[in-house]
Amino acid sequence: MPLDQLSLLTAIALSSAALTITLFVGWLGARHDTYLLSWSSGLLLVVGGVVLYGMLAEGYNATQNFASFALMLAGFACIYAGAIQFRARPLPMAAIAIMGLGLIGLTGVAFLAGLSGLGTIFANLSMALLMALSAYEYWSGRSESRVPMVSNAALYAISAVSFVLCAAVLVFEQRWTLTAQPRNWAEDINSIVLIVGITGIGAVSLTLNQSRWARHHRREAMTDALTGLLNRRALFGAMDVSLAPGAAVIMFDLDHFKSINDHLGHAAGDAVLAGFAALVRSELRRDDVAARLGGEEFCVVLRDLTKRSAAGVAERIRASFEATRFPTDRGIAETTLSAGVAISGVDGEPFEVVLKRADDALYAAKSAGRNRVHAPAPRLVA
Repeated sequence: MPLDQLSLLTAIALSSAALTITLFVGWLGARHDTYLLSWSSGLLLVVGGVVLYGMLAEGYNATQNFASFALMLAGFACIYAGAIQFRARPLPMAAIAIMGLGLIGLTGVAFLAGLSGLGTIFANLSMALLMALSAYEYWSGRSESRVPMVSNAALYAISAVSFVLCAAVLVFEQRWTLTAQPRNWAEDINSIVLIVGITGIGAVSLTLNQSRWARHHRREAMTDALTGLLNRRALFGAMDVSLAPGAAVIMFDLDHFKSINDHLGHAAGDAVLAGFAALVRSELRRDDVAARLGGEEFCVVLRDLTKRSAAGVAERIRASFEATRFPTDRGIAETTLSAGVAISGVDGEPFEVVLKRADDALYAAKSAGRNRVHAPAPRLVA
């Protein structure tokens, strides 16, 4: 026996409305999270479409049926746009608008031709397509947070399948024209899936948003705002175990940096610091770590020295920095740097011990006249 469609549709509308309000309030608190606005706008349109569709139980009207589908299709298109925005990918607004209007238009043509059943089939398949595309977005981004992203992808995919089932039943029954709201097992399944799916998608989406914010704040707390490198606390947190044998620590200090601030201003000094950080990043490999310890002092940890020399890396950075000019409002900023290199012993050593030797080597470089790299002499290994 078919379930009470009106009750199921009411449940869908209520759950969607509650989620719409939650997402919109979330967007008000973080206006740059535009995906929250896209999701809340999309769900609002879906609520309007579901309400109109539910009213068909009082008496079937093809125009009202099409209007309900048009609202739902527009809503699911907005939800798909939100999924793209959540992935921080460029939003192809024009392409999504054309696709959404095209799907609505295809459905409308069938209704205008008097084939309301065919139009309903097109609408269900179109909604399935939009849900499937949303599922693909979350599946593609599963590396960010595997369980929640995969869960969201699964919920969207199951919802897409439920729409396909609704279309398949109408095709199987060859109901090209409707005189009443469809009532069959596929519609019941679709309604139940949407109740569970919308609730689940909402909960998972909010969880993803909160976890992303938590990661953002944690990253901010561990990152130097000016250079984008790790700060001192983050460096020592990352180096809480002994360095592997042969790993290198390089200490850098920008020579006479105070004079840049004094003569060209702090904005020029900031430009030099940011430029040096970019230069350091260009020399880093995946396992390397770079941090700003404070002021004009930096530290680089080279965990893998295969096919490269720590002194060679330091010298390349020194030479490149010496040749770099930084245009500022008050003139050209330029300076040099000194570097000290230390290598972890054959049995490995605590980071603080190697860092102390690198700092001593840096002091030696500065005492010898600055603008140079002081490194331990190469050792022959039998």
